[in-house]
Amino acid sequence: MSGDCCSKPQDSPENPSDVMTEACCELHPPQKCSSAKCPECGALGKTVRKITLGALLKPESRPRIPTQDEFCFCRTPTCDVVYFRPNEVLFRKDDLTVPVGLKEPDDPNAPVCYCYGWTPEKIRSEIKETGKSTAIDQIKAQVKAGNCYCEVTNPQGSCCLGNVSQAVKQVFMKK
Repeated sequence: MSGDCCSKPQDSPENPSDVMTEACCELHPPQKCSSAKCPECGALGKTVRKITLGALLKPESRPRIPTQDEFCFCRTPTCDVVYFRPNEVLFRKDDLTVPVGLKEPDDPNAPVCYCYGWTPEKIRSEIKETGKSTAIDQIKAQVKAGNCYCEVTNPQGSCCLGNVSQAVKQVFMKK
């Protein structure tokens, strides 16, 4: 997926209008992790807060959370590192209680929306049954109702709508 979590995919088949203006991105915007690069793959990290780590790490991994408030998330799908600091791997995929959907691109049951359980398979099933996806509209309605918890539930610590839009686009491309 592209670097901006909130950008709607080009030629989106369902036209998710105003994804950015009505999205949780306004509440949880993506931020680059200064110049910190993943110690394993070299990719530039994305800032996440301590609350994300505390919510998603296995209980036995939580005591290893450093005292600082901000960490870096590695977005590279092929890299096992999830959270790091400059020159230091902190946590890997196995340290989390949830699969990291971004790092499991071939798993149709890996979440793309952690708050409301949207997976590529759920999106595919809905499109197969109805010819369209309501995922983005349903998520946007929940955001408007004040029910966005991306900072806590999404391993990226920010808005999921870019991931959901990408999943919808990929399902339509495979039709």
